[in-house]
Order: sequence, then C-alpha cells, then structure tokens
Amino acid sequence: MSLYRQLLIFTLTLCFVLFFGVWIDKLQSTRSFLSDQLESHAQDTATSLGLSLSPFISADDDAAIETMLNAIFDRGYYRTIVLRDVQGKTISERRLPIVIEHVPDWFVTSVPLKAPLAEALIMNGWNKAGSVSVESHPGYAYLTLWKTAVTITIYFLLTGVVVLVLGGVGLRILLRPLRRVEEQAEAICRKEYEIQEKLPRTRELRSVVVTMNKMTNKVKEMFEEQGNIAERLRQKAFGDDLTGLANRRYLTAQINVVLSGEDPLVKGAFMLIQIQNLAEINAQKGYAGGDELISKAAEIIKEHAEPWVGQVAARLGGGDFAVFLPDIDSEDSDKLAEQMATQLSLLSLENLSVSDNICSVGMIRYQAPHNLDQLLSEADSLLIAAREAGPNRWQTGDLVAEDKSLSPQGKVWWRKTLEKALANKALTLYGQQVFKRADTTSIEHLELFSRIALEDGSIVPAGIFIPLAERSALVTDLDRQIILKGIQYQSESQNQPIAINISATSVSDQTFVDWVLYKLRDLSPNSGPIYFEFAEFSAVQHLESIKHFAQQIKAAGHSIGLDHFGRSFSNFGYLKSLQPEYVKIDAAFTRELETENSDSYFFIGALAGVAHSLDIKVIAEGVEKDAQLQILGDLKVNGVQGYLLDRPTELTTV
Repeated sequence: MSLYRQLLIFTLTLCFVLFFGVWIDKLQSTRSFLSDQLESHAQDTATSLGLSLSPFISADDDAAIETMLNAIFDRGYYRTIVLRDVQGKTISERRLPIVIEHVPDWFVTSVPLKAPLAEALIMNGWNKAGSVSVESHPGYAYLTLWKTAVTITIYFLLTGVVVLVLGGVGLRILLRPLRRVEEQAEAICRKEYEIQEKLPRTRELRSVVVTMNKMTNKVKEMFEEQGNIAERLRQKAFGDDLTGLANRRYLTAQINVVLSGEDPLVKGAFMLIQIQNLAEINAQKGYAGGDELISKAAEIIKEHAEPWVGQVAARLGGGDFAVFLPDIDSEDSDKLAEQMATQLSLLSLENLSVSDNICSVGMIRYQAPHNLDQLLSEADSLLIAAREAGPNRWQTGDLVAEDKSLSPQGKVWWRKTLEKALANKALTLYGQQVFKRADTTSIEHLELFSRIALEDGSIVPAGIFIPLAERSALVTDLDRQIILKGIQYQSESQNQPIAINISATSVSDQTFVDWVLYKLRDLSPNSGPIYFEFAEFSAVQHLESIKHFAQQIKAAGHSIGLDHFGRSFSNFGYLKSLQPEYVKIDAAFTRELETENSDSYFFIGALAGVAHSLDIKVIAEGVEKDAQLQILGDLKVNGVQGYLLDRPTELTTV
C-alpha cells in the first residue's frame, strides 16, 4: 500500500474516532437533558393539576374533575395520569400506550430513555384529600434525540468528505517531492538521470530530495566515466591519437572479418592516400605544421568515406592513409577517388604545404576474397602510378578474381535481378544459432540471414545485394519479404525467438513501421519475441527513427538489437536512449581475443560493463576458438555466436 493511502486512511481513522466519541458524548448529554426535561415537565404538571383539582375534590364535583383530567391528558404529552384518594385508591386513571413514531425501533432499544414519575398532593384546606401522579410520554423526547443524532451524523459525514477531499489534495501536494523521488529512481533504472530543480520547503523532504539529486549525479558520472573508459581503451588500442581515425591494427581486423568468410561473392574497394612532401613540411614549418596538414586531410577523408556503410578510414602512419570500402561498386569508387584527390588538393590554398602537390591516391577494386597484403600491394602500385602521373592525381584498377564467374555485375543487372527475386519471392533464409554463454546448449535466439539464388545456382549473400537494394530504393520491399519469411519460419519452428536483420532506412518510413506493427499484432500469443537487428553504424545515423520504432515494437513484446557493436567509433551515450535488448560485439574484436592481457580483452570488458550497466545483454560474434569462448566467460558476456558453435545453414522449413 502506498504511503499516500496509509496517511489518508490514518487521517480518516482519526476523524472517525473523533466523530464517534463526540457523537456518543452528544447523544448522552442530549439524553440526560431530555430526561431532566421529562421529569420537570411531569412534576410541574402534577403540581399544577393538584392545586387545580383541590376545590373540585372538596365539592365532590366528579364531572369537573374528569373534564380537567381529560383536558390535560388529551394533549398527548403524558403517558399516565392517576388520581388517588387518601387511602391510595384510584379514583380516575388515564393511560396512553407507548407508540414512538418516526424513530427506528433499534434506536429506541439501543438508547433507553427513562421517563420519571412525578406526584403531587391534593389538599382540602389543611387536610390531605388525595394525590395525583403524572408520567410524561417519551415519544417526543425520542424524536428529538433521533433528530439530534441524525443531524450530528450528517454533519460529521460532510466533515469527513471535506477532510477526505482536502486531506487527499493536501497529502498529494505534500508527498509530491517523494513521488518525484520515486520517478527519479525509476528513471535511474532506465539509465535516465533526472534532477529535481525545485526543492520542497519541508526540511525532511528537502533533505531526501537533495540526497537523491546527489546520488543521481553520482550514478550519471559513474556511467559516463565507464563509457569514457571504454572509448579511451578503444581509441588507444584501435585508433590514431592525432587524427581520430582508426589505426592499421583496426583496419587489418576489419578487412580480415569481411574478406575471410565463406561467401565467394564479395566486392568492394581499397584506397591508399599519401600526403606528399611531409618531410619538407616538417623541416620548414615544424612538426606542428605537418600535424595540422595531416589532421585537415584526415577530416576530408573521414567526411567523404563516412556515408558508405561498413567503411573503415585509417591512418597507417606518417602521411599514409587507407580507406576500406566493402560493397562499393566500380562507378562509385571512381567518383570517390576523384573527390578525395580534388578536395585534398584544395588544402594548398590554406598554405599548409610547401607546394601545390598535396596527395596521391591509388584505389584497387576487388571482386573476390583477398587478404590485406594483396590489397596493399595492388593499391600501392596504383599509388606509385598516380604519383608519377603528376600532382594530386589518382589511379584506380581491378583485382580480378581467378574464377571469372564470380565477378559481380553492374548496377542495372543487379537492379533487374533484385526486382525479379522480389517478384518471384526468391529469397532464401539461412540461420545461425546464438547460444547462452553460461550454457552453450541453450539457445538465446536464432539469427536469420537472407540469400538470393541466381539462375546459375550460385548463392548471393546479403552483404552483396543489400547495399545495392538501398541505393536502388528496393530495400523496404526486401525487408518486408524477409520479415514475412521470418514470421512464417517462427510459426513452423515451435515459436522460438528469432533475430531478423533489416535496414535502418526502412524504419524511417512510417508506412513500413505500421505494416510491421500490424504483422506483429497478428502473431500467436505463444510466439517467441522477434528481435530486429540493425548495424551499429546505421543505427547511429538513423537514431531517432530506430528509437521510435523500438518504442512501438516493445509495446508489442518485441525488441531491437545492435550488430557489429563497437565498429563505428561512436560515443556510447546513444545506448541510454535507444535501450536495445542486446548488442553484438563486432567479430574484429573477438578474433583478437587471444589472452587476458590483450587490448581486446580490456576493451570488450569495458564494452560489456557499459552495456550491462544499462541492462543490455552482450553477445560476442565471430567465436571460432575454444580459448575465445573461455575468455568471454570471464568477461561476463551473455551470449556467443560463431563457427565454433554453429554455422549458417539453410532453413528448409520455410
């Protein structure tokens, strides 16, 4: 029971006790007063009647005596009037039955009212001639007593209602600071930090509110510090201190994750950028001048690379930069290389270099899996060619796959292929189980992946066609089919929890969101939850849309998850407002997890700490070794996923 109700009930109880005591006291005093009045009334009547009857008793005028007795008795105020002679013999008697009207019987029984008997002598000169006794009728006294009790009860009931209303309002006002303290505590559970600016006037409540505000600020500082520690660890281990870009180590890890999979159909580009004349700049303008040029160049590189999903921009050292661009096609890669060289050349106008020659750019496009050494070798050859071609030049080339049949086609071909696949509903679902870390035989959920089967029988992974679908405005239709197939599979597989990867672009369309909510409402009450996964990079770019989407599906019993967590180099503060069900740590960090002394160990531990402080589950992707599984247990991750435990397989039940 709430404090408000307890105080209100306590107040009403006190009022009731007070009312009952006053009611009893008032009833007793009124009854005593009425008893005295009945006695006085009877005595006065007996005395008056005795004096009035004396002459008629002496004259033996019985008619006058009867007339006088009737006149007094017929008024109805008396229960009995008895006239006796000297020997006590009854001469005349009048009696009225006790009938009390308009008063409940239970009241008459519960509140006895005694009517005293009054007596007076009748004299004949100095001699006693007889006596008369009179007893008042209690009916009028009971009626007066009943009306008094009813009036008091009504008065106190009205008073009780007023006390209830005013007391309730007053208590709400007095307890409002405590309610806000409760809201503060609930907000902390949601990892929201609210401060009460207006302090109550009551000293005790003010003390409670001030203490709560201090605790809220302290918890907020602890969370922010935890996030800052994770970010500093990531920057120290995988970032470049001068530019804020990734370092060579992080670039290598990401390329290995993307290009070391089992899918033969991959495509993208790798770009090398070299700032020219850096040694001369350092000699003439000092290292601060060289650092300024490198920082400015890094800003331009980051700005032009950032729009591409999955990109990694890194500084390799000195004036050398690299940009990894998975899924970019040939036409866009050529444009990007030209834009990079052109924009970097404009730095000469800021007098940051010793000549107009700012940079050289070499870009190699790949159409099949390759390792970093191959990409670096080919891109470096193109970089040398660009440097020899003149100032601020760029060169692009292709690293052709040995199997020519694996070469991806152009945009027009892919658009037609996607449209045909959507029309024929030719998407195929693959699934990979995510296990609980504490018990790797217990399934956390099943992650679903989409594939497209080409006419030649080859299977195209989502990493190839999803970026093309987004640029071709087909991704929303694609997501609809994936969701429908996922819901169908769940209904055919004992309603186990599933995770469906969808595009952040789709949830920016309210029509799509309404459609998803409609489909979720049609699910069986026994259906397991559906988690809609978004890549962290896309989630940060579409934060408000995904937050709105998450709020709506949570109301239906479902939630969202973040994939490739830690890849985007974003501040972790967005997790407080987004509140996903889980985050999946990017496989690049998991694969570097070799010992407890590795940077990845401390970074993943910090990431897990940040997520757990927000009640968000942590799942590690890319687990391929027993040693990784053991170390992840020490890091308190909630779930694990990778080839060590399960490989993606086609879901034939759909």
